[in-house]
Amino acid sequence: MNTVLDSPLKLHGRTIKNRIVFHPMEGCDGTFDGAVDALTRRRYLRFAESGAGIIWFEATAVTKEGRANPRQLFLNEKTKESFKSLINEIKETSLKTNGFEPIIIVQLTHSGRFSKPSGAPEPIVAYRNEHWEIGKENQPYVVATDDYCKTIPEKYCAAAKLAEEVGFDGVDVKCCHGYLFNEFLSAKEREGIYGGSLENRTRLYFECIDAVKSAVKNAFVTTRLNACDCFPYPYGYGVDENNNIDLTETKLIIKALYEKGIRLINLTLGNPYLIPHINRPCINAPEDGTIGVKRIYDVTKELKDEFKDICFIASGLTYPAENAMEYAEKIINDGVADFAGFGRLTFAYPTFFKDYLEKGELDKRKLCLKCSKCSLLMRAGTVAGCPVRDSEVYMPYYQKYVLNKGEA
Repeated sequence: MNTVLDSPLKLHGRTIKNRIVFHPMEGCDGTFDGAVDALTRRRYLRFAESGAGIIWFEATAVTKEGRANPRQLFLNEKTKESFKSLINEIKETSLKTNGFEPIIIVQLTHSGRFSKPSGAPEPIVAYRNEHWEIGKENQPYVVATDDYCKTIPEKYCAAAKLAEEVGFDGVDVKCCHGYLFNEFLSAKEREGIYGGSLENRTRLYFECIDAVKSAVKNAFVTTRLNACDCFPYPYGYGVDENNNIDLTETKLIIKALYEKGIRLINLTLGNPYLIPHINRPCINAPEDGTIGVKRIYDVTKELKDEFKDICFIASGLTYPAENAMEYAEKIINDGVADFAGFGRLTFAYPTFFKDYLEKGELDKRKLCLKCSKCSLLMRAGTVAGCPVRDSEVYMPYYQKYVLNKGEA
């Protein structure tokens, strides 16, 4: 099938075979020391058969205390061989199945207030935020000190060196969805060198980007960035006093990223913990999903219109269901984004792009139902996947840990 989605694009000296991106979807299925495990391998080898041009590897911790769950992937000297083995298998599988190797990007992260590693004390936050802590006022938190923050760039540097060593093509410095760097963007009341002015609030984020750039020779550096938090003013960034989206600071951040050589940005918005329907429109949400899809479209378009030399990846594309590919084509043909990013659909139906190229349509029996059961598995503390379309593997986990409230 002839489609703009199957057209190549050159970036950072590489030719990306098509415009399909598999978003960084956490499986929470690594080993307790952070290595790739059986379900991790199974998931990525399914992705390898998809024909996607970019596989954006899930959030991978750079430090033990920054892990979002006890089985989050953690790239270090002890676990690096498991990553190397998997990356080799992904590339071999895709080459055999699709005739090319995908670009594989690792998302390096410190989970901040969402860190829940085994044996850690309390989540590490940029500052105390009343809105984010609704219903959790009595939960203990550790506010990251300036001295602690100064140690983080070297952790990103070390992880980036390993990422390149094991075969990743790109390194993402994650700054979205309320994790540490994203939270710092709204730390206007924090004192010290990491709070207050925009220069201070972006300091740690930019220091880590610089550290990653200094660590790699051939891998490129990129970022998944929240365009706005969509929290009521003043509890997030990217909204004005009337709670309307205001991308003024976002544009200043992207301008600085461009000056640092960043040419690929994976855009998102909102927070999957408090307002999940913002970044992944779904059924049974506070608003109709089409509103969320349009919001993401409008935000992405405004940024692309201003930064035409940056390649942007659009999000929120699973919601249109059987019309997802036509909508993705529209986004690229309209010049709104350069790549179409898919998240939940990759869990439910990893071969959707291949089916579209061969048949001209998607199989409705395999589509993501936008029911958020994959997220419920993650929230329950167990492995994440699609208990509906991949039921043999994931329905037992859903029944045990979600329906029956078992402890993971």
